[in-house]
Order: sequence, then structure tokens, then C-alpha cells
Amino acid sequence: MDTSDLFRKLTCGVKFSAKNNAFLKRKHNADKREPSAKPAPEVKLEIKHEDDDSENEAAPIFPHSPLLLSEEEIKDEIKSEEEDDGDGDQNQQKRLRLMSPEKRKRYEAFRVKQLRNVQQIKVKKGAIAVPDPVEGFQQLAGEPYNVSNQLIKNVSECGYRAPTPVQMQAIPVLLEGHPLHACAPTGSGKTAAFLIPIIHHLKKPMKCGFRALIVCPTRELAKQTQREALRLCEEINLRTHVITKVDENTTDYGLESRKHYDILVTTPNRVCFLAGHNPPLIDLSNIQFVVVDEADKLFEESRNSFREQLDTIMAACTNPCKVVAFFSATVTKEVSAWARDHMPTRVRFSVGAVNTATDLVDQELLFVGNESGKLLAFREAVHKGLTPPVLVFVQSKDRAQQLFTELLYDGLNVDVIHADRSQRERDNVVRSFREGKIWILICTELMSRGIDFKGVNLVVNYDFPPSTISYVHRIGRTGRAGRRGRAVTYFTKDDTTNLRGIAQLIRKSGGTVPEYMLKLKQSSKKDRKKLLQKAPKRAAIRTLPAFEMQERARKKKLIAQSKAKKEGKSKK
Repeated sequence: MDTSDLFRKLTCGVKFSAKNNAFLKRKHNADKREPSAKPAPEVKLEIKHEDDDSENEAAPIFPHSPLLLSEEEIKDEIKSEEEDDGDGDQNQQKRLRLMSPEKRKRYEAFRVKQLRNVQQIKVKKGAIAVPDPVEGFQQLAGEPYNVSNQLIKNVSECGYRAPTPVQMQAIPVLLEGHPLHACAPTGSGKTAAFLIPIIHHLKKPMKCGFRALIVCPTRELAKQTQREALRLCEEINLRTHVITKVDENTTDYGLESRKHYDILVTTPNRVCFLAGHNPPLIDLSNIQFVVVDEADKLFEESRNSFREQLDTIMAACTNPCKVVAFFSATVTKEVSAWARDHMPTRVRFSVGAVNTATDLVDQELLFVGNESGKLLAFREAVHKGLTPPVLVFVQSKDRAQQLFTELLYDGLNVDVIHADRSQRERDNVVRSFREGKIWILICTELMSRGIDFKGVNLVVNYDFPPSTISYVHRIGRTGRAGRRGRAVTYFTKDDTTNLRGIAQLIRKSGGTVPEYMLKLKQSSKKDRKKLLQKAPKRAAIRTLPAFEMQERARKKKLIAQSKAKKEGKSKK
């Protein structure tokens, strides 16, 4: 019953006239008392038509019309749903059935808007309509997605109880086959956000070559993505492969090969070598999905530009119906420009504030004076007590090895990982750290992107990060999957280029920093770019005096000369 019917029933048999209307009576009496009063001036009525620019505003309708549903009424509906007992879903369905189609549409639009606001999902307007976010994985099993029960079961067995904000929005977009550019904080579940739609679309293994390509910046991240894909493909039997070694004799990736795979996870250099060979050593003509994970890292300026590599990869993926998706924790101009030029119909969204750290990490900036003060500060932290596992970031391979040598003689359970170590050694170190056999792991920027170590309690930036984006990714190794973490960054008097920017970032994420840091003069763009291209020179990490180091070097030189003389005499 609408408001018009209700008013009609309440006023049934009532007549409105001047005799029973108090307002009209008072006016009639006043006119009798003041016959000489001046007539009221005529009021000219003018109806002004205004353009409505809002896309979401409903057309003007009468106040008593059953088609109008104000935001206050919608909020009352939602509040009443939350206060319902176990039969709340049934009551909600009943209310929806009683609503008119227009009311139901406005009601659902408001609920979607409220959900995105609560989850801090910011969708940018584009050329296509963005699908509504899903509130639970079971919702994927019904219309319109019809995800298999086996995949839903695998998702549950992998420990995913409810979708994270990035999964809420990214999974429906990819299930509907739209290009995507998503930005979400570190540890928010981006890997599952693109693996679930890929597995759903591929459905079962086939002997037609690779059908999905996932590009990662490091082999460690590629192996981690493969492990996650294998867990989600349980009993679905899709085959996931990581390219380890490539040469001109490689014949495992063509259509005529006896080895058949469905999903390829690789770094860009390896797939570009295979695709750029004449004739190509890999067939990517049946690729349906191309996912670029940690896109901002791959687009960084380097000797081998990923932009050229990505062009090679896209040229090899000749399927015109392929879906391209970019995922990262930060957004850069280079990534946005490439996506704008090559993915005009993409869906863009971000979770939380862009290019900021997660609020689950307690961040601290610690002034240590000079380079020698860093080692003293770390040893003092060890003396007070550290809760492993701990990640320590330095700027170069040499400094990683120097710090490893110092801490090893302190009797700590420590190891180091960098590009100079063999792939087998790096795999063993990562596995030991995951298993808890290593308490402190010293690493370079190699480990700052995408690697998911469960329960890292502390991240120490021994050397100051070269950029705010690098800082976000470094401290993103802790505070993952809803767990809290801690990050400590050492800085000296020479690390002022990015100090102001990182202090502002900490303030935005809810941390506290001294006011003088926020008042520092902003560094020039030229200085920041120079710092990205070349790491600053720092004193060696050692506790031995300089003269003792020189004495050791002199002894080594004498020993080497003595060995050379002995070898020369033996040859004669």
C-alpha cells in the first residue's frame, strides 16, 4: 500500500471546505475587519529548469509515488536487515520481491556503493559498466558466474574464508572478461584475485599449448605464484609451469612438444628469448589471459626496458580475444600511460589510498648518526630481543655479504640472499626461511616484490630505501593477510633526499613522525631520479679497524704471490 492509498483510506468521507478549515476562517475574518487593506502584490511564478549532470540521480517524480526511495529509507532498510535474527536473508528476499523494479535497482545500487565505501574500493569511471563486487566466494557458484563447486572447495581449503577487497572487485571483472588495472596494498590477496578467474575460464587441461601467461619480476615470485596455482587447481588438473633454463636447444614449449601445459608463470627475459628466436621456441597463439604482476617494478627504468619486452610478449600472444590485467601495490605514470594506450576499455580501481603503506604495520624512523651506528643499533635491538622471522634490507649484494659476515660471528641464525648466489642456493634459503630454520634473512630489493612469507614480524631497512615506492614494498613483507607487523628504518645525515616523502607516507598511514621531518625542504626531481639510478656510496660494514683490514689484505697478497711463485717453479 503506497502513501496515496493510505491517505485516501484515512480521509474517507471527509470534506474540506472553508467552514471546517481553520486557516481559511482566519483569513475570511481578517478580510472583514480590514476592508481598506491594500491588495497583496502579484507574485510572478517562474519555473527554472536545471540540467542534471549526475548519472546516478533518478528522474523527478511525485513525492507520494511508490517509485521514490530516498537514501534515508534505504539506510533504514539496511539497518533493519542487520538487526534481523537468523531469518534475515529470508526477510531481505521478501522485501526485494515486494519492491518495484525501479526501487530494487536503486536499492541494489546504494548497497554496492555502501560496500565499496566500507571496503575502500575506489572505482574510476571508464568506457564500460563495472560489475558489482562479490561479498562471498559462495556467491560465485550461482548466476551469472557459475564457478565450479570444486574450485570453490579448493578456495576454502586454501584458507580463504572471505574475499579481500581486491578479490571482491577484481574476480567479477575478470570473470566477465574485461581488461583490468588494479592497485591494492601488499599482502591483500592479489594472486588469488587473478588465479581464480583464470582457472574458471580454462576449466580443464587441454593439449593446445599455453592458455594463460603470468609475468613476474623475479623467479622467486614466479615459483610462489606456481605453488598457489597448484593448490587452487587441486583435482581440476590444470598444469602450471615455470621456465627455469632456456637455450637454443629448448623444444619443450611448442605445439608439437610431448609436454603439455596450461598456465605459464615466468619472468619477462625468459619468455622474450623464446618468443624472439627465429623460429620461435614457444607458442603463445592460444593465450587467453595475460597477467602482469608487480607491474610498476617491471616498468622501472633499467638497461633492459620491460616496455619493449612487453611489446614482444603481446606480439607473440596473437589471440585477439585475450584479456590483459595489471596488478600492483603502487601506481606509476609509466604503467598508467601504457595501460591507457593499449587497454582503452580497461576497468580501473584501487583499494585504500594509492602509494601508501598498510595501516597494519607499526613504522619507525631511527636516526643512527653514521654508517657504523647502523650496526650498533641492530645489535642493540638483538640484545633487547627480536621476535623472528626478521627481514633486513640493504642496497647492494656486497653490503648484504658484509652484514652477513658480521652477524654470523655474533652467533645469530642468519643467512643472505642476492643475485650472486646460485638458483639452488636461493631456493634453499627461501625454503629454510619459510620453515623457520633461518631467523634473520638479509636481502636486497630482489625480495621486496610480491614474496609472501607467513608471519614476518619485523622488517629492518638497514639502508635507506631509494624511493617511497621501494619503501612501501619493503615494509609490505610484514603486516600481511590481516596480521600486524613492525618496520624500522635506519637513516643517517646523508639520507635526506627521500626522508620528507617517507615521513609524510608514515603520517598518512596513521604513524607518528617528528614535525621537523615534515618541514624539510622537498628534494628536486633530478636528485630523486639520480638516487634511483645509482645507489649512494656508503662505508663498508665492519667492526675491525682500518689498519687491521689493511694488514689482512697485505697478508692475503703475500700468500697469493707465494702460491704464484711455487706454481711457476713446478712448471719449470
